[in-house]
Amino acid sequence: MGIHVLEDQVIAQIAAGEVIERPASVIKELTENALDAGASNVHIEVTGSGKKLIRVSDDGHGIPSEEVELAFARHATSKLQTTDDLMAIQTLGFRGEALASIAAVSHVSLTTRHQSEATGTKLLLEGGRIQQRKSTGAPRGTVITVENLFYNTPARLKFLKAENTEKRHIASVVTRYAMAYPNIRFVLHQDGREVFRSGGTGQLSDVLVAALGLDTFKDMLELPALDSERDSISVVGYTSMPSIQRADRSRITLFVNGRWVQDSSLSYAVVQAYHTFLMKGRYPVAVVMITVPPDLLDVNVHPAKAEVRFQDPNAVFAAVQRAIRRAIIDHSETPALRGGRSFSDFNWDEDTAPQKTWQMGLGIEMESPGSFSHQSSGAERETGYDHTIPFGPTSPARPRTLPMLRVIGQVGASYIVAEGPAGLYLVDQHAAHERILYEQFMLEYAQKEPLAQFTLSSQTIELPAPEARLIEENIDVLQAVGFKLEPFGTNTFVIRCIPALLSDQDPLEAVGGIIDELEMGKTPGHASIEEKIIQRVCKQAAVKAGTVLSMQEMQGLIRQLERCQSPLTCPHGRPTMLHMSSDELAREFGRK
Repeated sequence: MGIHVLEDQVIAQIAAGEVIERPASVIKELTENALDAGASNVHIEVTGSGKKLIRVSDDGHGIPSEEVELAFARHATSKLQTTDDLMAIQTLGFRGEALASIAAVSHVSLTTRHQSEATGTKLLLEGGRIQQRKSTGAPRGTVITVENLFYNTPARLKFLKAENTEKRHIASVVTRYAMAYPNIRFVLHQDGREVFRSGGTGQLSDVLVAALGLDTFKDMLELPALDSERDSISVVGYTSMPSIQRADRSRITLFVNGRWVQDSSLSYAVVQAYHTFLMKGRYPVAVVMITVPPDLLDVNVHPAKAEVRFQDPNAVFAAVQRAIRRAIIDHSETPALRGGRSFSDFNWDEDTAPQKTWQMGLGIEMESPGSFSHQSSGAERETGYDHTIPFGPTSPARPRTLPMLRVIGQVGASYIVAEGPAGLYLVDQHAAHERILYEQFMLEYAQKEPLAQFTLSSQTIELPAPEARLIEENIDVLQAVGFKLEPFGTNTFVIRCIPALLSDQDPLEAVGGIIDELEMGKTPGHASIEEKIIQRVCKQAAVKAGTVLSMQEMQGLIRQLERCQSPLTCPHGRPTMLHMSSDELAREFGRK
């Protein structure tokens, strides 16, 4: 095939592929146009995943009637004229590609009235070609309706995700812009149901309550006003207390001059500010607004404008890190026990305090591997102390996979020391218990008999819109492993049941703990998302490092580990034990 110039229609569809990746991309571009037009109200309506219908309405200044057709031409924009303007961009859009790209892959209806005109204009396009234009009555502003998205690009249509996944992406886009522009009222309707609304009060805190939920926001810290290395760099926003943490960086939301950006360096600055406050592999929730002079910033480095380049990235990095670190340090508090009492509220009398105060009953019964018993005597209920549950005979139903071990003691309230015919064993009590619980849970799950525990009283959990759509998408998966949640309002659910293994935990914490796993979805090494959730449940339920165990509890745990199919690792692949043979011990003591 010889070299030739592509047809305009093909060029338009190729360009659209760079800008319009999914329905959420359409909403992003149309929302940015509404904000640039000075809108104070933005209403987004979506049907299904956005493939059928997307409608974005605003009350901005509108498009002049003589410029309506020109607005859909490629590289047509009112936001810059010369290359010098690229060096000081103060608008969200500037390339003039969004409307042309959207129109090239959908059916578009535009109704607009400029603030200086008495009547509006309606324009219909299919595949980028104008089909109809007429005058019409309309309020000031613009309404753009996008239907049959990707109807002429089946390859792009095929790669869209499940409907609920696309809904989550849409909700994320809308909530992010509501955070960036708290003075503007945003409303999102999906399938005729309102799923998000911001009040437009101008207070970021009000938007965060709507976007993140009150339970999360009450543990957020406002960033202090600090003098940066350059007075021109401003950092404001909120970041979470160390007690609120997630499994990935997806809850770190960054804005630069009102534009949501993805910047690994700035994300690292946020994470680095939590050094010594968070465990490795755990990340905070943060909403950070960075403002720099437009001439010190290049936003023209990414097709979707999701990345920016700073003239002095080190100064911005330092400003973000210092603001977040100062917020954490200023609000550091003594850890509190559940119920809000701090450790200083308890007065221990070593002579009269029962020894059981320092023990936590695992409730591991030998004849029922990994199961929890929550029965206690009246005296124990009065004192609030757990009682060590007696163990019955070991069940011979499962073959032994380890030699019989004799427990010697415990090291650091975390490791069990045992001896066997082949030498010395050091067992990680948390990893070992996690393995026991996991194999029991998987056996029950395979038999379709997962044990669920009804909550004593119905509790409700309010979630951000993207997380609520995530729960809806996986409602059947959750029920299969013991979580029963029922919708109760827009983004609220009633918790009816949780897995029996978690029956001694707060149901809100139990449900919150699985959201991270659902967000990351199925990962390599997992046969299904259910298996991943089960691993998380077992990790939450397993005895923690730092728990002092009785000799009976340690021996019971070891007996059950001896009969696990894979006793040498926890479900996540970490070792459950270290082994030192008799010969190795002899060599260490110079006997060989």
